[in-house]
Amino acid sequence: MGDRVRRTGSPGNAAIAAVTVCALCAGAVLLRDGRGDAPPQPSAAQAHSELDAHGPARSSAPALPPSPPDRVRIPAIGVDAPLTGLGLTPAGSLDVPPADRPDLAGWYEAGTTPGERGTAIVAGHVDNADGPAVFYSLGALRKGSTIEVDRHDGTVAVFTVDAVEAYDARDFPDAKVYGAAARPELRVITCGAGYSPTTGYRGNVVVYAHLTGTR
Repeated sequence: MGDRVRRTGSPGNAAIAAVTVCALCAGAVLLRDGRGDAPPQPSAAQAHSELDAHGPARSSAPALPPSPPDRVRIPAIGVDAPLTGLGLTPAGSLDVPPADRPDLAGWYEAGTTPGERGTAIVAGHVDNADGPAVFYSLGALRKGSTIEVDRHDGTVAVFTVDAVEAYDARDFPDAKVYGAAARPELRVITCGAGYSPTTGYRGNVVVYAHLTGTR
């Protein structure tokens, strides 16, 4: 991922400065070096729609008490990754997992925990100098897919994907992505939205999901 994540909205998220997600794309060299294909990007059909806003997918499971997450699984794209806590950089942007750990994703530990009421944030690299990383296929995720988060208290928070969208860094919708939510919601973020050989990925892929079950 190449830029840094920016957050506004809920009390925990409001601490993140308005700086686009760029550090997540810092290791993006596949296209530049001609050693791989571009990661998949979401189609217009996976974006939010008026039908989604009023359909049955808007129902939500009861919120869980706070508990740190240990692992994230997205079966549809083969993700099964440990989670590490992320803080803020000196500039106030969200830090990112180490670029040399392509298998690792992170969550913003000063904000909402996944399954708790509010907006929880998970972020990870799309690739690094050696090839694809944990969220390389995130743009291929489709509405209705399942995201599971193992929590430290032994519960598993099960989320259903509402939308998958890509944004240019200049048009990143901070309030929509990071804003407060009345129900348990999850955002999963990586780099995407096209690629420039000189500046890297142009923006971000964002998955929107909400809690639909617990086990």
